[in-house]
Amino acid sequence: MSKGNAETVEVAAEPVQQPQVVWSDKNMVSNFANVVNIQSTKDQIDLFFGTNQTWNLSQSNGVTVDLSSRIILTPHVAKRLCQSLTKLLAEHEARHGVLTD
Repeated sequence: MSKGNAETVEVAAEPVQQPQVVWSDKNMVSNFANVVNIQSTKDQIDLFFGTNQTWNLSQSNGVTVDLSSRIILTPHVAKRLCQSLTKLLAEHEARHGVLTD
């Protein structure tokens, strides 16, 4: 048996170009919310944002919430949002103190 010299050729892998994400705010609307309500189905998570307009409960017949936005998420996106908010709130509390209910 003869020993052959096997040559190996290394091919430098080209770096994979990541697509650039462009965040456009030209159609963005900003709303304030001090109330959120959440409901879900198998396929989606609905977030309803609004503002509580009731200032004095003793002088009113109930609480009025003016809904301003409905955001519909897939469960996968809702889970990522939950993870991001959990991390962000932990960082916020580390800097500014623990939030209380």
